Formats: sequence, structure tokens, C-alpha cells
Amino acid sequence: MHDIIRKLEEMRERARLGGGKRRIDAQHAKGKLTARERIDLLLDEKSFEEWDMFVEHRCTDFSMHKQTVPGDGVVTGYGTVNGRLVFVFSQDFTVFGGSLSEAHAEKICKIMDQAMKVGAPVIGLNDSGGARIQEGVASLAGYAEVFQRNVLASGVIPQVSTVMGPCAGGAVYSPAMTDFIFMVKDTSYMFVTGPDVVKTVTHEDVSHEELGGAGTHTTRSGVADGAFENDLEAMLQLRRFIDFLPANNREGPPKRPTSDAAGRIEDSLDTLVPDNPNRAYDMKELIEKVVDEGDFFELQPEFAANIVIGFGRMEGSSVGIVANQPMVLAGCLDIDSSIKAARFVRFCDCFNIPIVTFVDVPGFLPGTAQEYGGIIRHGAKLLYAFAEATVPKVTVITRKAYGGAYDVMSSKHLRGDVNLAWPSAEIAVMGPEGAVEIIFRKEAGDKKKIAKRTKEYRERFASPFIAGHRGFIDDVIMPHNTRMRLCRSLRMLASKKLDNPWKKHGNIPL
Repeated sequence: MHDIIRKLEEMRERARLGGGKRRIDAQHAKGKLTARERIDLLLDEKSFEEWDMFVEHRCTDFSMHKQTVPGDGVVTGYGTVNGRLVFVFSQDFTVFGGSLSEAHAEKICKIMDQAMKVGAPVIGLNDSGGARIQEGVASLAGYAEVFQRNVLASGVIPQVSTVMGPCAGGAVYSPAMTDFIFMVKDTSYMFVTGPDVVKTVTHEDVSHEELGGAGTHTTRSGVADGAFENDLEAMLQLRRFIDFLPANNREGPPKRPTSDAAGRIEDSLDTLVPDNPNRAYDMKELIEKVVDEGDFFELQPEFAANIVIGFGRMEGSSVGIVANQPMVLAGCLDIDSSIKAARFVRFCDCFNIPIVTFVDVPGFLPGTAQEYGGIIRHGAKLLYAFAEATVPKVTVITRKAYGGAYDVMSSKHLRGDVNLAWPSAEIAVMGPEGAVEIIFRKEAGDKKKIAKRTKEYRERFASPFIAGHRGFIDDVIMPHNTRMRLCRSLRMLASKKLDNPWKKHGNIPL
């Protein structure tokens, strides 16, 4: 018995050592933590239960049978984050460069299957050189098995990917099908084809960072939802982020105690919107002043910044927030912002998270680039997402809500449950100036008449009261009461039940 125990400890120690001290030192030299160090930071202390520590690959080609490491390049298991169950896999770059083998994939699939059975999130910490070439098609089959589970788990349990090193080729499609992707600056990258292939095919010289680094994917492509300075910050922020998400699609949003009173008055909001309708203001100020304790976790802050998305809490319960940002493109909707917000709205609807929408939108961004790029189809994604959503939806119009963009932004016509407006709200087919120029084009040369007509139009049509007369707005509220009214509305909607007609699935305008 003593011999067996000693052998067990030796095997455990070998598995914990991964690719050996030299490779661990090399990992640290790059500013990266090891797979196990990352798990230790992510999970609550001593909560990790590891599975398949002794699994080894089965490849015999290219003398691979002489090179085996227990665990085969990925650490898998479950534990808790702030006391809540999560499953995790962490790829170990010190073992065969974290490359995915058939056995490696089986380990990931096992925890994904179990996570779906028990209803708990899956967190992937990706740090891999890609498919293990020595295994050929077996490693490709392993990727496909993971992809299939990503699809089956979608909308059932939250899936979060944190790319902490290389992620290239087919490996990128597993994170791409998860709900959220985070990256680490300077040490992580994602691309389908690397710089060498790009140079051969297109003759472009591009670095790994320019092609698929965190900066690229958080500002230009929109692939990633956020980027962190280093592995430590990534794990700490991931702990904070997971706290906003429910465990599965059968649960309501998580709740935690708060000392922030639901009836808190915020007088500064009364002067947030400038008197000049053409002047910008920061919508994030409004968000941070109405959510619990100012705690707002913004997603994709540097991509399509004309719309703001993220999670906050109201009376301790998670809510998803979508808001036009007048500071960027005057808050217009364009292709990127429509896609960004649509995906977020659909996530919230999948997981029973109420949606709060703040509206200040002058319309869709005009121009040939937008039309040629398919703004009709992409704008329809956001319209579809809001219309399909059955979770509680509360909308506050702070200033402009013009044209089709008014409809799209969770209007009453898209089954908005509670639609409120500030006194500064202007709800109309288009802005007063443009409307008057069309309606009274014969008077275009007379500036005094046009100014008078514009004033009349604004008073008659571009106010919240016309929409209020028709019941499209439930109430016009004082800005300082916004938090109180949101909390009351969400409390009333907590027991909401609404089902869409039966269907296999809709055909969203992808």
C-alpha cells in the first residue's frame, strides 16, 4: 500500500510539473503564468477538484510514445468563484506547446458535458499552439468534438473564453462560439492564418500583434469583449465578471446584498443633458449613477463606442444595459454597433437577465460605406434581438429618439414592458430641422419662417408628450428619479412570463 501511495504522489507531482522547470521558467519570462497558477487565482482557495490528471495521449507516430506527460497539456476540473460552481479548463503551454490532441480534447469535452448536466458555467483559459500535428486528423476530430459541445451548450450555460497566449487556426472557433472572449495585452493573439501565410498569399507584412493581438480584436474586429494588462488582472476581473452571470438558463439573474437604496435620488442627472440639442454628454455617467454602487462592467468599450453595453445591478440583481453614446458619432446606430448590441441582447435573453435601455439616437449612420456594408441587414439584427427578447425590458429615452432607430431601441412596439422618457426627450420621425426643410421646402429661403416652423415642430412633435398621448411612453419622469423608477419597474417585472410562438428556431438576419 505504501508503494502505491508513493507512486500516486510521484505521478501527481509529475503532472503538476507540466513540461518541466525549464519550460515553466520560459513561461514566466514571457510574463505569463502557468495553467495551474491561473486556476489558483481564478477559483476560490482550495476549491479546485481536478479531473483526468493522469490522462496521456495515445499517439505512437513520430516517436510520440516516448514523450508522454500526465494531463497531456490541459488542466481540467471544477471549483467555485465566490462560492458559485464553475467548470474550467486551462491549457498548459509548457506541455507540447498546449497543442490539442485527441486525449486533450476528450478532457475538455468531459467537463463541458458535465457542466451542461449540472447547469454551471464553463471557463476556458486558452494558451495553445493549435492542433497537435503528429496526430493528424485525430486532433482535428478533437476540435470538432469541442465545437459541437460549444453549440449544444450555447444558451444553456454561460461560456467564457480567456485567451492568454496563442490561439490560431481552427482553435479560434471554439472561443468564437462562446458567449464572451477576453484577451491579455501583448501576450495573446487570435487569427485563422498567421503572418507567414498572410505574407505568402497576400504579400502583406504584418506582425502577430497587428494581425490578431488584443488591441486589434478589441478595437477593430470586435472579436474580443475586453483586454487586460496581464494574467493576474485577467483572473481577478474574470472573478468579478462571473458574478454578474446566472449559472444556467433555468435560473434567474444572481443577486447579492447591497446598501445602495433603491429610492436614491441623483440630482446631478437633472443637468446631464445639455440645453443645446447638438451638444454631447457622456451616457456612461448616467449608467454609473443609477446602477448599484456605480459598479458597471462594460464590454467592448473600445469597439463601436457609439453604443455602450455591459452589466450592472439594480437592488442587487444583475441587469444588462444597452445605451446609445452621444459622445461618439452622436449616438447613431451603424453596422458595428448594431451587431455588438444585438449579440449582447440575445445573451441576456438566453439567461433571463432583464435589459435596461437608455436611448439617445438621432438615427442610423448615413453613407455609402454603411449601405454597401449591409446596414439594412445588420441593423435588423438589433431589431430582431429586441423584438425576440422575452425578459423584462425597461427603456428610458433621455433625448433624441428619431426615425427607425426609435423603433429599434426597445420601443413599446417591440414589447417593451416599461418605457419612460425624460422631459428632454424628442421622439419623432426625424429631427425638427430636417423635418421642417422637407415639409416647408417652399419657405426654405426665409430663415425667420424656418426658425419659427422648427420651433413649432419641436414643441408639437419632438417632445415626449405626443408619444405619451398614444401610450407609447408610459410616463415622463424627472431625471433625478431614474434609479428609483427603474428599480420599481424591475421589481414589478420580476414575475413576468412571456412565451414566443413555438418554433425550432427563428431565422435571424445573420
